[in-house]
This record gives sequence, structure tokens and C-alpha cells, in this order.
Amino acid sequence: MTKIKRIALVAHDNRKTDMVEWVEWNWKKLIKYDLICTGTTGKLVNETLLRKMDIDTTVTISMKLLKSGPLGGDQQLGALISEGKVDMLIFLWDPMTPQPHDVDVKALLRLATLYNIPTAFNRSTADFLISSPLMESNYTPIIKDYGSYINRKLDIK
Repeated sequence: MTKIKRIALVAHDNRKTDMVEWVEWNWKKLIKYDLICTGTTGKLVNETLLRKMDIDTTVTISMKLLKSGPLGGDQQLGALISEGKVDMLIFLWDPMTPQPHDVDVKALLRLATLYNIPTAFNRSTADFLISSPLMESNYTPIIKDYGSYINRKLDIK
């Protein structure tokens, strides 16, 4: 990870207000980084950042907008994680509401764990991550070597 982190922001519908509030609280830090957002979350994050910046034309927001989660955004984000193009995931998920794309969400969380990227599922953890001194420096996460898994011999008859 370089000093300019690539932060993915995702929020389920019942957590979008929490994401907006978190972005309002952390906007000065967030505008330093490259943001990757799924659908509606990205639109809300962009609107919030522009409002907080008071549309300061000297500052640009680096944001990649993906599709909405249920329409493939979670899978797009998972692909970016597997390609090493995401350094951190802030995913405010709704633990009380079944999601129509639960399988995609589980796959996304699996990839975040597999590739050892810092991941927050709630605002407290997100606050700890964004305020870490590691945010301002280069960092190399330790990635588990899955070579033995990939190269295993299958006993297929």
C-alpha cells in the first residue's frame, strides 16, 4: 500500500445515513485518498464531500463509482480486491435485514479476508482505521501464500 490509499466505501440501505454521517465527520481525511464506492453509496458520499468542501474548485475528489451492490457492484469490488486495487474496505452492512445479494456480500467479505485488507463493518472500527498512523505511510500487508492449496493434487476417479 502506498501513502495514497484506495478506500472502498459500501453501505446497505439501512446504514447509508450512518455512512453519510461518518463521511461528514471524516471528510478532511477522506479527500486525501482514492475512493471506490458502490452505486447509491457513492452518490451520497460524493454529495456529502462536495457539500463539506463547499464546492472548493481547488480540490478534486478521486472516486471510482461501481454499480449498485445487488446489480453487481459487490462483485466488481471483489474483483478489484483480488487484483490488488483496494487497500481498505469500510462496509457498513445491515445485520438485521436479509439482503437479496447475501451471497455476493459473503463473497466480498471472504475476498477482503483472503487478501488481508483492513476492513471495518461499523463506525467505531472505521474511525480507528481512518485515524491510524499507518494511513499516512507505506504499508505492506502480509498475504498468506495459498500456493499449496492451488497446487494440491485432487484424487478424482
